[in-house]
Amino acid sequence: MADRRTFNVAILGVGFLFIFTAFTTCGNVEQTVVKSLGNETFSGSGYYSLGIIYGIFSFSNLLAPTVVAVIGPKLSMFASGLLYSGYIAAFILPFTWSFYLTSVLIGIGAAMLWTAQGQFLVENSEASTINRNTGMFWALLQCSMIFGNLYIYFEWSGATDITDGSRKNVFLSLLVASVLGTLSFLVLRQSQSEEEMLSEEEGQSLLSTRMRYKHRANSAMQDAKAEFKTILQLLKTKTIVLLSPCMAYSGLELSFYSGVYGTCIGATTHFGGAAKGLIGISGIVIGVGEIVGGGFFGLLCKNNRFRRTSVVFLGMVVHFVAFYLIFLNIPADAPVVFKTTTQMSPYLSPSVSIALLCSFLLGLGDSCFNTQLYSILGCVYAEQSTPAFAIFKFIQSVFAALAFFYSGHLLLTWQLLVMVALGFSGTLCFFVVERMQNFTADLQEY
Repeated sequence: MADRRTFNVAILGVGFLFIFTAFTTCGNVEQTVVKSLGNETFSGSGYYSLGIIYGIFSFSNLLAPTVVAVIGPKLSMFASGLLYSGYIAAFILPFTWSFYLTSVLIGIGAAMLWTAQGQFLVENSEASTINRNTGMFWALLQCSMIFGNLYIYFEWSGATDITDGSRKNVFLSLLVASVLGTLSFLVLRQSQSEEEMLSEEEGQSLLSTRMRYKHRANSAMQDAKAEFKTILQLLKTKTIVLLSPCMAYSGLELSFYSGVYGTCIGATTHFGGAAKGLIGISGIVIGVGEIVGGGFFGLLCKNNRFRRTSVVFLGMVVHFVAFYLIFLNIPADAPVVFKTTTQMSPYLSPSVSIALLCSFLLGLGDSCFNTQLYSILGCVYAEQSTPAFAIFKFIQSVFAALAFFYSGHLLLTWQLLVMVALGFSGTLCFFVVERMQNFTADLQEY
């Protein structure tokens, strides 16, 4: 049984590695690809597409637990993988209607995928193996930022324009990766709890299959209603209210490093023929920053509640340094939708080294905020972790969607200013929550 569970976790990680190699790479380059399309029948925006995905994802999280409970995590992940593959395929023969339709579908699929992933990981873990299994899964997932972006670098290095043939080659390769990841979910074996449930159902010969599924659906609906009520109650608590600005900031900077910054690099004419290839290198360096920060700070702050504020403060400083360097190094009109290249000149002569340093700092700072938000929510809401994390993902996704919708219209300077203001206020609010928790712990100890 232990070997089966380890096998399941490994296959789960490999499946997510392939799927998110495709999706993460797609999100990093899609606005650049959309800008390059000379097709009069296509008028979509990569920013709007990502905004739709995160917007639908945020609200679909409320219904996803019910769907997963009815059809099971394995089938839910397989169906979600098909939706991810459909979104990638839409770039091979792009049409506006299919582009936005698949954006809606992948938002629904993302909620099902991550809900099913969490349930399946828990089912195949014990108290003694949950940390190992979680680490194994996240290590494989973070590698998804390396392989696809490395392919982009070799494919587009030296290219000033993205031709139809080059676009089709890239997205056909990404589609193959996504399909392989989806098919790997079929290899997953049933967990012990599922086998016990199936054997129990087989023994109940008087109940029809329809009645069993109806019972599971009713039970799932009751659980979903109870969880929704808990979410509404937690939204009124002082801790969640104070942490909301920090959660919102994590959504803004998520949209910036995952979709906007790569577009800015690709649109900077000062980089010449290397600009398009640098999008891939930037994505790789962001992934390295995420891996370094997640591993280091996750271990450093595992059992020390006084270090969370230090890490969040470091994340704020790292991000502000990155924003200042981006302000100096990247033209202000780089993210604007209706421009394929930049016309404005930055304060410094654009430097590839500075651009990639900023990529690393963006990934490192993001890991600082996310690891500590997960840590403090897990500490404060140990008995209500599922609804607490659902609130976190909801707020983060809503603000990520909002950022994608305005990113194509605001100059880079204003986008950076908005993130600085919200990042500073979010960090202060995090300090207040940590101070409250420390005071409560000291009072209980006294």
